[in-house]
Amino acid sequence: MGRIRQLDEQTANMIAAGEVVERPMGVVKELVENAIDAGSTRITIAAEQGGIQKITVSDNGCGMDAKDASMAFERHATSKISSEKDLFDIHTLGFRGEALPSIASVSKLTMTTSDGREATRVKIEYGKLISVSSYPCSQGTEISVEGLFYRTPARLKHLKSGAYENSLIQDVISRFAMSHPEIAFNFISEGKESFRTSGQNSLLEVLYACWGREAVENVIPVEFSDFDYKVTGCLVKPNVTRSSRNFMHVFLNGRMVRTYRLYKSIQDGYEDFIVKGRNPLAVLSIEMDAHLLDVNVHPSKWEVRISKENQLESLITENIRRALQNTMLAPKAEVRQPQESFYEPLRMNMDAPVQQISGDEPLPRPVNLRTEEPAEEKYIIHEMPAPAVRPIEKTEPEQQKFPEMQVIGQLHGRFILCAVSDGLAVLDQHACQERVHYEEIRNKLNVNPVMTDLLVPAVIHSGSDLVNRIDEINAALTDLHITMEPFGPDTIAVRTVPLWMKDVNAEEFLQDVLDNFRNDTQSAYAHMEKKTIATMACHHSIRFNRNLTMAEMNEVVRQLAQCENPYHCPHGRPTFVILDEKTLTKEFLR
Repeated sequence: MGRIRQLDEQTANMIAAGEVVERPMGVVKELVENAIDAGSTRITIAAEQGGIQKITVSDNGCGMDAKDASMAFERHATSKISSEKDLFDIHTLGFRGEALPSIASVSKLTMTTSDGREATRVKIEYGKLISVSSYPCSQGTEISVEGLFYRTPARLKHLKSGAYENSLIQDVISRFAMSHPEIAFNFISEGKESFRTSGQNSLLEVLYACWGREAVENVIPVEFSDFDYKVTGCLVKPNVTRSSRNFMHVFLNGRMVRTYRLYKSIQDGYEDFIVKGRNPLAVLSIEMDAHLLDVNVHPSKWEVRISKENQLESLITENIRRALQNTMLAPKAEVRQPQESFYEPLRMNMDAPVQQISGDEPLPRPVNLRTEEPAEEKYIIHEMPAPAVRPIEKTEPEQQKFPEMQVIGQLHGRFILCAVSDGLAVLDQHACQERVHYEEIRNKLNVNPVMTDLLVPAVIHSGSDLVNRIDEINAALTDLHITMEPFGPDTIAVRTVPLWMKDVNAEEFLQDVLDNFRNDTQSAYAHMEKKTIATMACHHSIRFNRNLTMAEMNEVVRQLAQCENPYHCPHGRPTFVILDEKTLTKEFLR
C-alpha cells in the first residue's frame, strides 16, 4: 500500500521540538539545566525581544571536547545515562538527549565550548550542520540561539510580545536561583541587567531579589523529614499573602516541577492562618531517593510522579501547620498612621469603649463604620464636588420590595435585630456592609473619580520584568485610573489613586493587581474585571464581634436598603433572614 513511511530526521526533530520547546522560556530552561549538570557555578543568560530574536546562555562548567561537541546534537545523545536501569536512578536535570537537537532544528544555533584542553565551535541552522571548527574560548560552554521558530510560523504566531516572553524567562531563572542558591545567575534583557544573584548559597538573598524586603522580613526557615523525605526551605508568615498561587515553589531533588497536589498540601498547612481567597508564599526543597521519583513522564520534564505521595503531602501539611503555630504571627506595632489591609480581618481593641452617637444627632453620609482613624495626613484630597448618590429606582412592579425595618438591638456583636411587619429580621452586619462597600466601589470603577495624592508614594517590588512592561500595565489599568511609574530597576511607584482607595492598603492592593497582570495568560494585557477589583477592595467591612450604637445600626440598614441587591453579599451569602411571626407564635404554643 505504501501509506506508512518513516519520517526524516529533521521532521522528527521538529516534532520533538514542539514538546520540548514551546516558547523561548523552554529554550532557556533546557540550556540552563545542561549548564547546571555541567557543574557550573556562574550562569549568564541574555535575551533580545524576549528570546524571540536571540538567546545566549553561557556557563563556566566542565565544557566538551570536539568529539562530544559534535555528538551532542545527535538525537538521544546524552552523557547523563547509559542504560535502561539508569532511568530509575536519575540524579541530573537532563537525561533524554532531546533538547539540543530539538532546539537546533527550529533555530540558528552556535555553540562554543572548551574542556580546558581544546575549544570547539559548532554552527547549525534549522537542523543543518554548517561547520565544526576550532575556536578559542575559556573553559565552559556558550550557546547562542537566533531566529527561533522563524521557519515554523505556526508556532511563531502564537508567541506573545517580547516583554511578556521576557517576563516568563525571568520567572524560570528566578526558580532556578531558588532551587540552586549556590549558583550565581545573571539575566540580561535587551542589554540591561534584569536579575542577579551572587551564588553565596543564601536562599534569603535570592528571595529578596525575587519577592522584596517585606517577604524576607517575615520568613520562617523550616526543616523537617521522615524516613523517605527531607524537606528544607522557607515559609512566609501569613500576614504577607498574594492573590496568585504562583508564589508556592516546590523543588524535587533540585528539579523545578509543577505538582498541584503538593501545592494543595502547602495551602492546607496555611488554612487556619490565612484569609480565604489569599495564597501563601513558600519555597520547599524536597530530597528523596531517586527511585521514588519518576521524571520520565513528559519531554518538558515539568510533570513527575512521586511514590508515597500521600505520605509526603501529610508531612508537608502537618509540619507547616506546626511551624506557623510556633511562630508569633501578631504584627508588630509601628509608629505611623494606621491603615487597614483590604483583605485582613480588622484588628480591633475590644476593650476600648465604642464611640457613642446620639440618636438625635444627624449622621454624615456615608458613615465610616471602620475602626481606624481617617488617614488625613497621608492624602491630599482635591476639593471636587462628589456626585449625589440616589437610591436605585425599582421600575419592575413584581420585584421584591425591601422591607421596612425598625432596629431593636444587637446580638453578640454579630447580628442586628430589626422588627418588620412579618416578624423579626436578623441581619449579618458584616455581610450587609460587604454588599454596601462592594456596590459603592463597583459603581465608581470606570467613572472619572476624585483622585487623591499620596504624600508617601506606594512603592511595590515588582521585578524588572514588570518594570520593562510598564506601558502595557498602565494600558491595562486605564479603567482603574491608576498610573504606575518605574522607581528603580525592579520597583514600581504609584503617586495618585482614586478616592475609593483611601481606606485600602495601597501597596498590597497594587501588588495583587500586578500579580494578576503577571499571571494573565489570555491576552497581552491583564483583564481586570469589575467584580474582581471590587471584591478585593471590600474586605475591610465591619467584622463580627463589633458592638455598634443604635445610630450606627440604623445607618447600616439605611445603606443596605439603597443597594441594587440588598439580599446577598458579594460572595452569595444572605445579608439577612426573617423569622415570621407565625413561626414564633407556634414556638410558644399559642
